[in-house]
Order: sequence, then C-alpha cells, then structure tokens
Amino acid sequence: MSTDGVDTSRRRFLTASTSVVGAVGVVGVAVPFLSSWQPSARAKAAGAPVEADISKLEEGSMMTVEWRKQPVWIVRRTAQNLKDLEVLSAEMTDPDSEVPQQPEYAKNLHRSRVEHKEVIVMVGICTHLGCSPTPRMEVAPADLGPDWKGGFFCPCHGSKFDLAGRVYKGVPAPTNLVVPPYKYLSDTQILIGDDTEEGAA
Repeated sequence: MSTDGVDTSRRRFLTASTSVVGAVGVVGVAVPFLSSWQPSARAKAAGAPVEADISKLEEGSMMTVEWRKQPVWIVRRTAQNLKDLEVLSAEMTDPDSEVPQQPEYAKNLHRSRVEHKEVIVMVGICTHLGCSPTPRMEVAPADLGPDWKGGFFCPCHGSKFDLAGRVYKGVPAPTNLVVPPYKYLSDTQILIGDDTEEGAA
C-alpha cells in the first residue's frame, strides 16, 4: 500500500505527545515512591536536638525539656550541692562514672561540662525499670534520712540518685542516670542531643 501523499506529521505529533504524557506519569509515580523512603518530618523531629533556655534557672532549681520523647532534667546546683557530691561518693555504686552512660566530657565528679559544672543535664528515667524518679531537693527529709543531701527518689522501687545522677548502693537501679550529648550555644542556651563542635566533620 502506497503512503505517497500521506501527511505523517500528525502521527509524529501523537507519538511525541504520548511519550511526553507517559514520561510525566512515570515521574509522577516515582517521586512519591522515592519520597516514601525518606524518614518523615515526625520521625526526624523525634530524634532532633532541642534547645533549652536556662537564663531563668535559679540555683537549686530544675527544669524539664522533652527530647526523643523522654524527660531531660536540667539542674542548677548550688556551691553546697557541688561540695556534697565529693562527700557522697563513698555511698555511690559508680562514683567515678566508669559505666559509659555519659559523654567523655561529663565523666567527672559533677557529670557535667567542666566550664559549667554547676549545671547538670540528665535523662529523667530510672535505670531500673524506666519509671521517672521524683526530684527531692530538700536536705534530710524525714522519709529519706538525715544523710540525704538532695537528689532523686524513684517511688516505683525505691532507687535513689544524688544531684549528679549517681545511683546509691543497695537500691534496685543498677547504673547512674544517663547524661545525653549536649553543648552550650551560649551561657544561657543549651542544645540537647548534639555535642558536635563547630568545624567538626
């Protein structure tokens, strides 16, 4: 059959149009499919670092922020609280923080950054069965005894921690409270969940 005199431009136009529509369809299906492999904004936010403003945190007081769906306590200790930590060391299971539950910069008597030793940052979850201990900042309350110098008491099973989050001997909790990674953005702003230094790879 002869095609002489037949206009093929319409056929080429239809073929090209069909190809373009097909390509757009493939991209339209591929983009949501590939996007589904990325973590959701909610998942990213669940592990994202959080900032805490400690400008109004007074001596002897505590504030709580949420990070990774866990309470994180920030306590500004008094000069007396810091002195008491050394006195209490003999009563602690792991007084020198030998168990790796804190970043290297917090492996010291105060379990905090040395340039801000009065401030401690720790996860407020008991290391026994995951209850949240109660802050007990008062000294020598009747129910905790005359030697109590402030700290945290877990009402679930009786575990006790001092104001450095160190666990007392003879209680169910096996280890100290966890110190998360953190860094100071300024003297009054702490970033919890990230301790990388500027310029670090």
